[in-house]
Amino acid sequence: MSLPQRSAAPALSRPAIFGQRPMAARPMAMRPATGQPMTAPPVPQRPAPRTVAFLTVTEVAAIMRVSKMTVYRLVHGGDLAAVRVGRSFRVPEPAVRDYLAGARTDVA
Repeated sequence: MSLPQRSAAPALSRPAIFGQRPMAARPMAMRPATGQPMTAPPVPQRPAPRTVAFLTVTEVAAIMRVSKMTVYRLVHGGDLAAVRVGRSFRVPEPAVRDYLAGARTDVA
């Protein structure tokens, strides 16, 4: 027993909506006053992003020649800026330079 074969369905075109022209026949948008084609406004260029090197607490301790615990104390005390990433801290390199520049003392 075989099933009757279906014939291929004819391609149906979409009915046109009253007053609507096909896409290819649409005119380009024109500026009302000048009659010139409209263009997109220029996209402002963003400055290149600065890359900031982040250091681990161990690296900061090695640079400053102190223990890791001292670096943690500085971070928790707010004397040294740091970013928390997960369960660890990352210290921006400029923050270390700023801290060391501000910590210098002149000895008579």
